[in-house]
Amino acid sequence: MQTKIPPRSTIRLTRRGRIVLAVAGAVVAAAVVAVPLLMPDGGPGEAGPAALVIPEGWRASQVYDAIDKALRLPSGSARKSLGKAGLSLPGDAGGNPEGYLFPAAYPLRQGATPESLLRSMVDTANSRFSAPPIAAGAQRNALSIYQTVTIASIVQAEAATNADMGKVARVIFNRLERGRPLQMDSTLNYALHRNTVRTSEDDTRIESPYNSYERMGLPPTPIDNPGEQAMRAVLNPTPGRWLYFVTVKPGDTRFSVDYATHLRNVAEFNALQQGAGQAHGRSPDGSSGSARPSVR
Repeated sequence: MQTKIPPRSTIRLTRRGRIVLAVAGAVVAAAVVAVPLLMPDGGPGEAGPAALVIPEGWRASQVYDAIDKALRLPSGSARKSLGKAGLSLPGDAGGNPEGYLFPAAYPLRQGATPESLLRSMVDTANSRFSAPPIAAGAQRNALSIYQTVTIASIVQAEAATNADMGKVARVIFNRLERGRPLQMDSTLNYALHRNTVRTSEDDTRIESPYNSYERMGLPPTPIDNPGEQAMRAVLNPTPGRWLYFVTVKPGDTRFSVDYATHLRNVAEFNALQQGAGQAHGRSPDGSSGSARPSVR
């Protein structure tokens, strides 16, 4: 059953307010994305080969770019090397390593190649994901390892804080169990090759297997490379009956069971964002109009 919402009360299911976090961390985030994170892997005072650090939540495309920059290769080199890297991926992945480029520090030893770095990442993921706690947890939840990684990638993208991960995982499970579409902005962002909190009604109608507004169930692949905390949240989600959540402001993500409560939370978010936009003479996304999160 669909509920008609007045235009000025249209909402999004997924968390909002990340734009404030993004603004607060803009310098750090920009630095992380622009160049690979290189660090010495020796001890204090020791010179050693540099290491490429892959942060939690990076997409495969970001990892490819980081490898190219770290090895001083032409853009696109790592992506082109996938076919000859011999990656040990599950059959469901269809050769796509998204979700299996495990976030960690990888030494840049002499002779390192895109193929060797990608293999290290996938081998690390396989060793972590096949460990008894994860394998047993996935079986307990009647999920394959690949499905578990897929859900963890959404949790990684959606949770405003590590503390929220278990609750976000529970929302995903609750919606799946009730036969509801996930309606996660993070999956739309993945389909549209972007990362933003501003999503339009037109966005929710795009033709894509990653459109969790139109498609039921999980997206066909993970949408980023999740860390261990996101995996643990999926294996042991916080108990609760929540179906909705919204980050009203940094540090204040509200999970709700009923739609009416969720609407009130979203209205508060909108009021805060409207005030922030007026205070700076612009809307929170930097445009000249008002920002109005929306969902069907």
